[in-house]
Amino acid sequence: MKKLSIFALIAGMIAAPALLAQNNNSWPEDCNRCGRVTQIQKVDDPKSGTGGAIAGAVVGGLVGNQIGSGDGKKVATVAGAVGGAYAGKKIAEGNKEYKITVRMRDGEIKTVRQELIGKIKIGSIVRVKDGKAKLYKY
Repeated sequence: MKKLSIFALIAGMIAAPALLAQNNNSWPEDCNRCGRVTQIQKVDDPKSGTGGAIAGAVVGGLVGNQIGSGDGKKVATVAGAVGGAYAGKKIAEGNKEYKITVRMRDGEIKTVRQELIGKIKIGSIVRVKDGKAKLYKY
């Protein structure tokens, strides 16, 4: 029984530094704008899609205007505008974002919103620049 206790003590002494290294809050020296991600929320903002519809209609109308001649050109222009408006509206409505909360190195809390997060997860160290979080690579 005494040998088992000594073995457990030695194993704990060997494992402790590795566990502490994983859980410490040390920061990379070259990263003054870094922080640790504390929360990630997927945000589904309902958007009207009006801006996308207008842009799509303009582009679709311009493309349609390049096709055919006479009445065919008018039909192609209208069809392009209608199709572009529909496509633009659907694209605008489908935008999804992530709200990422980051505790910065100095303790400040920053929240950024972006469409892509890549491999960022809670606990990741990120660099915050221009309102976006980017995974810090050692």
